[in-house]
Amino acid sequence: MRNCVFKLVASAAAILLLTQLVHGQASPISFSRDIRPILNDKCFACHGPDENRLEAGLKLDNRESATMELNSGERAIVPGDAAASELFRRVSETDVDRRMPPADSARRLSELEIKKLKDWIESGAKYEAHWAFVPPQKPTAPAVQNSEWPRNPIDRFVLAKLEETGLKPSAEADRSTLIRRLALDLTGLPPSISELDEFLADESADAYEKLVDRFLASPNYGERLALPWLDAARYADSNGFQQDGDTWQWIWRDWVVRATNMICRSTSFRFGNWPAICCQTQRPIRKSPALSIAITY
Repeated sequence: MRNCVFKLVASAAAILLLTQLVHGQASPISFSRDIRPILNDKCFACHGPDENRLEAGLKLDNRESATMELNSGERAIVPGDAAASELFRRVSETDVDRRMPPADSARRLSELEIKKLKDWIESGAKYEAHWAFVPPQKPTAPAVQNSEWPRNPIDRFVLAKLEETGLKPSAEADRSTLIRRLALDLTGLPPSISELDEFLADESADAYEKLVDRFLASPNYGERLALPWLDAARYADSNGFQQDGDTWQWIWRDWVVRATNMICRSTSFRFGNWPAICCQTQRPIRKSPALSIAITY
């Protein structure tokens, strides 16, 4: 059976986030999640990796250069001491002429972003490599009090956080609710009457697993899964207003749907090599104009 890993991980993350919000718990500051986006959006234009645009000799894209003493005698970041860090002093400066980023840059840090920088510096200003270059480490499933509830290792992480915050898992959904949730999740459509009847009548131990496989094998699954890709590429069927003459972008849309459905049936799929796999496994797609559009869209 194909495991719905993305769905399970997303559900677990949502539950963990919800419990933190409800009980007021904040996760530790993370450079990749909390700080890098701020620096990238507000600081790297003048203090990033581009040597040609570097201002004041300050680079904030790595810890060594960010913590070194500058020509002015100051240090942008003094790990553990935000008050002594020129970076914090300048972004929180009330004098518009001294505040960073400069007023004419049309960029300004929010109070929340300034607080994140302060907390990060106070906690040691630890930098982290981009997640794509960090080998994943398999964590150990935590111990839980209600050992009967988890059905897989992910359940243990969810339950451990629920128990930590004094919450209990919701009751298991009835079969009618379960198939509706699964159908909307995997196909974007509610289940048909015949699909509902078939699932309710299936008393086998792997009835749910077989239902997942049926929805994954549906052409509608590719349409549902293709939506984030189309959105990320800013796809639209129309050019807008009166500019629509002959349009051909739908060829790329249909190719994404077909390729997605094909990939989900391929055991050799590797996420970062999507186009190559499509070329290798389906001659009709490889020979069609759609592949050329897919590569150059």
